[in-house]
Amino acid sequence: MTETHTLPSVGDEVMEGKTRAIVTDIRGGVVWLRSRSGGGPEWPAEDLRRLTVRRTRAEMIEAGEL
Repeated sequence: MTETHTLPSVGDEVMEGKTRAIVTDIRGGVVWLRSRSGGGPEWPAEDLRRLTVRRTRAEMIEAGEL
């Protein structure tokens, strides 16, 4: 796992502060997140600079997790 501070893409697993989340959408430059555990409400990322990409969607597919 390589954590980066690059902008995430849809499907990437990110950290927002201490919260693990999945990027569900990017609308009008706003990154929308939901809990990594699945389901539940979505919320807009407060500050893109605070998002850390933990794993990309491609990495999770390669690992057989998606």
